[in-house]
This record gives sequence, C-alpha cells and structure tokens, in this order.
Amino acid sequence: MAMIAKQPVSARMRSIRHVLWAVLFLNLAVAAAKYVCGTLIGSASMQADGIHSVFDSLGNVVGIVGIAVASRPADEGHPYGHAKFETYASLAIGALLLLAAFKVGSSAVTKLLTGSYAVDVTPVSFAVMVGTLAVNLGVTLYERRAGKRLGSEILVADASHTLSDALVSIGVIVGLVLVKLGFPMADPIMALVVTVAILATGYDVLKHALVTLSDHSRIPEDDVRTCVMSIAGVRDTHHIRTRGTEGEVYADLHVLVDPQMTVVAAHDLSERVETEVKRCFPHVTEVLVHIEPDDGHID
Repeated sequence: MAMIAKQPVSARMRSIRHVLWAVLFLNLAVAAAKYVCGTLIGSASMQADGIHSVFDSLGNVVGIVGIAVASRPADEGHPYGHAKFETYASLAIGALLLLAAFKVGSSAVTKLLTGSYAVDVTPVSFAVMVGTLAVNLGVTLYERRAGKRLGSEILVADASHTLSDALVSIGVIVGLVLVKLGFPMADPIMALVVTVAILATGYDVLKHALVTLSDHSRIPEDDVRTCVMSIAGVRDTHHIRTRGTEGEVYADLHVLVDPQMTVVAAHDLSERVETEVKRCFPHVTEVLVHIEPDDGHID
C-alpha cells in the first residue's frame, strides 16, 4: 500500500504569517487610538475597547509564534508534523477572548457600582471610533477570506477575535450616542453588552479548536465513499476515517477488491485511490488505503 508524499506547507505558512503581521500592526494602531482617546474623555467603554484591541494584538503574536512552530517539518518525535500547533494557537486566542471579556466586564461593573459616569463626548471621539470600526471590519473580512483560502484555523480564529473588537466598537459608539443624549449610565451598560458578545465569540473559537484536537471527522464518510466508488476495480469501501486540521487532513480507509487480484494490481489500485481522494479533497495531505479481498467477510 503506497502513501502520497506530504505536500510542502512552507508557502502556505508564509502566507499566513504575512497576514498575521499585517493585522498585528493595524491592531496596535487601533488599540492606541481608542485607549488614548478613551482616557482623555473618561469613557469606560472606549478604554475597554482599547484594552480589547490590545488582546487582539496579543492574539496576533500568539498566532505568529504558533505558525512558526506549526511550519516545522515532521521529525522523529512528530511524524505527522506540527500542524496542530496552529490549533493550539487558536485555542490560546479563545482563552485571550475570555480574558478580554473579563477585563471589559469587570471595568463596566466597577463603573456602575461606583457611579462613575463622567464622559466628555466630543466629535473627535466619534471620529476615532468610526475610523477604528472601519479598520476592524476591513481586517476581519481580509483575514477571514485568507483563512478560508489557506485553510487556516488560526486566521479564522483571529478574524473572529477582530470581529469581536468591531462588535465592541459598535457598542461603544451606541453608548457614546446615548451619553450625548443625556444617559451617562449607558457607557458602562454598553460595555456589559459587548462583554456578552466577546464571550460568545470566545466560545465559538474554542469550540472549533476542540473539533480538531478531539480528532473529529473532517470529511463526511459518504462523500469519501462516493469519490472512491467511482474508481474502476473498487468493489466496496468501508472503515473510512478522516482527522486533522482544516488545512491538513489525514484519511484512511479499507477498499474491497477482487480476491484474485495480484499484489501488483492491488498496489496500483491503492495508489489510484489515494490520488483520486486527494483530487476530490485538496486539503487531504495523506491517504492510507488498506486492501481487502471481497470474499463476503468484512474485517
């Protein structure tokens, strides 16, 4: 039984790393603008938004480190490579989101308990929030598209992180409008509302990371079966399994053939099965085929 050689991932990893570096610099600029402006006008929600953007930047750093490790080739200790370190990095981003929610929520609760509602809303504060919101939405779209194109869990997770920052910004803008209309308590209340949004985003990121770490099936069994059964010489297939990250999937399956088939013919068929599975599912990097005689007994 032959096995398809593992495809180089260096180009993919370099692309992911470039995206993360670009997003890191944008997040740092956004964080500085919101926190400084929030401090000047005394807005709890705006300061919290700035803090959340800092966590976005930390998430980028975690992603860059994770990708650096994940891009290392397979070795004796990691014969399947280091791709899951990308998933560990996305797991860390999920944890950072939960921490950001705690920071934002605790700050808002403190404001409510102490009655510190003094916020000096200015046109500059609105300009800063609208401008940073536009940047966040642009970054989210860019990063999510890159994540889908490259099959990168870390980029998709980080895009969710950035989207949560955009949700916070929307909440802050609404809060500033209400404060301007004479409802100062709206500032910390909106901070609590966006805390819930951050928690939901963090849960989603953690859930997707755990799908990979728990070796959840990556491709529906019926889809693989349809692909394999189209190959001449294959009588049946079963015990189909897939696992791995979104961008690097491993598959193994049993193929039933004519009991009189020679070893050479069976070997040739297994290679054709492997090639066809990779053609049907480009994100599959390795396929292991177990050949069985179709004698009416299923192993």
